[in-house]
Amino acid sequence: MKYSGIGGQAVIEGIMMRNKDDYAVAVRKPDGEIAVQKDRYVSMTEKIPALGLPLIRGVFSFADSMILGMKTLTFSAGFFEDDEGEDPEPTKFEKWLDDTFGDQVEKVLMSFVMVFSVVAAVVIFMIFPLFLANLCRKVIVSETVMAILEGVIRIAIFVAYIKLISRMEDIRRTFMYHGAEHKCINCIEHGMTLTVEHVRKSSREHKRCGTSFLIIVMMISILFFMVIRVPNLWLRILSRILLIPVIAGVSYEFLRLAGRSDNALVNLLSKPGLWMQGLTTSEPDDSMIEVAIAAVNEVFDWKAYLRENFPDTEIPEDGDSEEIAVRKDAGKEARI
Repeated sequence: MKYSGIGGQAVIEGIMMRNKDDYAVAVRKPDGEIAVQKDRYVSMTEKIPALGLPLIRGVFSFADSMILGMKTLTFSAGFFEDDEGEDPEPTKFEKWLDDTFGDQVEKVLMSFVMVFSVVAAVVIFMIFPLFLANLCRKVIVSETVMAILEGVIRIAIFVAYIKLISRMEDIRRTFMYHGAEHKCINCIEHGMTLTVEHVRKSSREHKRCGTSFLIIVMMISILFFMVIRVPNLWLRILSRILLIPVIAGVSYEFLRLAGRSDNALVNLLSKPGLWMQGLTTSEPDDSMIEVAIAAVNEVFDWKAYLRENFPDTEIPEDGDSEEIAVRKDAGKEARI
């Protein structure tokens, strides 16, 4: 495997691919055609070099991914809004938002959603497991065992959450697009030309995935809380909140290392995250792979990458590569 530097995420009926400051969103529209939008996003770690220091950059890279993720999700959702009939009369709350924030209302709502999501995640995955584990404190004396129990509960809640939302049809399809994203990156990084056939044969597990990052956070949190011990429940709650940036920073550095290394130990430590991707990715159909390829082609010169890193690979000349068949009915067939 050769590191390419590209990454992405699944959106509604599509995929976002990012390469450095360039990103592209490809969406399979209701009529079956693929819409592609290309733009640039300069990360906070580039705007402020001090934020790019090791152990610090992880938190801000995560914030960047949330901001860009919300932006691209909004773009993809725009193709599937119900436009039948006349627009309903805006509510009093909607009128208040428009009067108060004007053209900035969308940014304000996105900011609110992101803040709410972070707070909810902290409560559900950090504070709630602590309370559940604390119920066993009368029968468990060892702080080490308590830290492990809390971590196991945290992971169990996460797995249950993924299992629950995967029952939803839209989420199930999003997980299929997530698989297409991984398979595209693996196809390139293992020296194969970017065709539907080659992508289909590639693995849907990838060490740089956000799912792996979350599992690494949960595993590293166990180690932190085994060492850092505080005397009462409220201080333990405070420690869970204050240590989140530190844990995220350490986790990001490991994920960064894992994405660039084939070391046997690193691969072994990456296994839990790869196993968890079995829940957050599914095998895509060919129409989804076509969308992923369209996004990659907008931001990444994979032919130049293959020539540099895999000189033995037979690469088609420009204009001779396999064209993506954008079938008018492909999206409709996939949704049946």
